[in-house]
Amino acid sequence: MRILLFLATNLAIVLVASITLSLLGVETYMAQNGVDLNLGSLLVFCAVFGMAGSLVSLFLSKWMAKRATRTEIITQPRNSDERWLLDTVKELSDKAGIAMPEVGIFPSPVANAFATGWNRNAALVAVSEGLLRQMRPNEVRAVLGHEIGHVANGDMITLTLIQGVVNTFVMFFARIIGHTVDRAVFKTERGHGIGFYITTFIAEMILGILASTIVMWFSRWREYRADHAGASLAGKQDMIAALQRLQAQQGLPNDLPGEMTAFGISTPSKKDFAALFSSHPPLEKRIQALRDSQ
Repeated sequence: MRILLFLATNLAIVLVASITLSLLGVETYMAQNGVDLNLGSLLVFCAVFGMAGSLVSLFLSKWMAKRATRTEIITQPRNSDERWLLDTVKELSDKAGIAMPEVGIFPSPVANAFATGWNRNAALVAVSEGLLRQMRPNEVRAVLGHEIGHVANGDMITLTLIQGVVNTFVMFFARIIGHTVDRAVFKTERGHGIGFYITTFIAEMILGILASTIVMWFSRWREYRADHAGASLAGKQDMIAALQRLQAQQGLPNDLPGEMTAFGISTPSKKDFAALFSSHPPLEKRIQALRDSQ
């Protein structure tokens, strides 16, 4: 239902954008200046391809995460730690009102965890070996609460679909820029010349970088929300203690693959302009936000 609602919303955005461009006379203005481009058809084309990639990655997210991190799923617990892990995830997921996720452990000396999956009732929650070794049980429980919070909030779905919308408009405006430059500067009269392809490529890179700040802003916001979910499910002080434990390893490299970085519980802190492209807020701000919460 969440996916259908989000797709319906995106379709409405595309339709409204198409109608707005027509009412503003953008297409007519471009035609008068020798730029023949059907903006409505282009917008639909970009929406199909922009959303398709995001949806495919969403539906394959669990499979890709398992392969990328070499996560071993716990089917039959081999020791008391694995039994405790399964029981704790079961308890927290019941409390959050979601189905029991798959639970796994991935090899990494760094304390980390992630959750992913296309459906809040068909998710995966995994923790690193380092997290189990370095954190106390109450802190591990808080981290699991944080990840369960991501699942219950539908964060993986929403983040992926926002990326799809961003992809749509990056493709759309990059092709408008490429087409305009090709007609107005390179004087291509029919079809597309080399100017279109070069300009579109450059425009997609620049617009993609700018648009990624929107995606990263949402990613940072969902971390605050997941922290509050972890505090609600496992206890505020335990959630703060877990984040403080993560602070102690801030100088260590993040062992999660690049495509999985946004799904981990923390990433290396960035400052100034680079902070706009960070998927996670600084840990000190997350801790302070929890302390300030009621």
